[in-house]
Amino acid sequence: MTTRSTFPPLVRSWSALPAANRNYCGGDVRIAFAAFAMFFLSAPADARGAVVYAGGAWVAIDRGNVCEALTRSQKIAPKGMVQATAGFAFAPDHRRWGEFHAQLSRVPRPGSSVMLQIGDQPFLLLARDGWAWSRGPLQEQAIIAAARNASSMRIEARDPGGGRFTDPYLLDGAPTAIDAAAARCAARGAGKVR
Repeated sequence: MTTRSTFPPLVRSWSALPAANRNYCGGDVRIAFAAFAMFFLSAPADARGAVVYAGGAWVAIDRGNVCEALTRSQKIAPKGMVQATAGFAFAPDHRRWGEFHAQLSRVPRPGSSVMLQIGDQPFLLLARDGWAWSRGPLQEQAIIAAARNASSMRIEARDPGGGRFTDPYLLDGAPTAIDAAAARCAARGAGKVR
């Protein structure tokens, strides 16, 4: 009996995919690809890196000194506003290995809590300006484990005016993107990738 992977193969062109593989998990893969292309093509040339994996709502990027599994919020920011993004960072020297980070859609109120909710598991994040991070290696491992077993996550905080805001994310494709980013940086650290 043959088993079939639920993830599409990494291809150079979406048109090369069989029609049955272009649409999975209830969403059009081409729309996700276009969204990621717009997001990453807006980055400076030296910050883009090489795409290692793209699937579901996630992408793995090798930027040389860091490999990242990245996604953007389901809420699309209006023009001129910050697009919320989240991801996991891996460095070849292992100083950052699975570090969760997020650029928030708004700057949180100073001193307020920034919470990451994955399934029924809450995680208190560190925050400064419009960014939030995991608190250390043990929390990073717990966040990755939770992300492997959930379908969505959200980050909640309060803005300077006291209003609550939420940045929602899909986790479709996250486990593979996390593994691809980690494997790429492990290979880079071992000297197998230049």
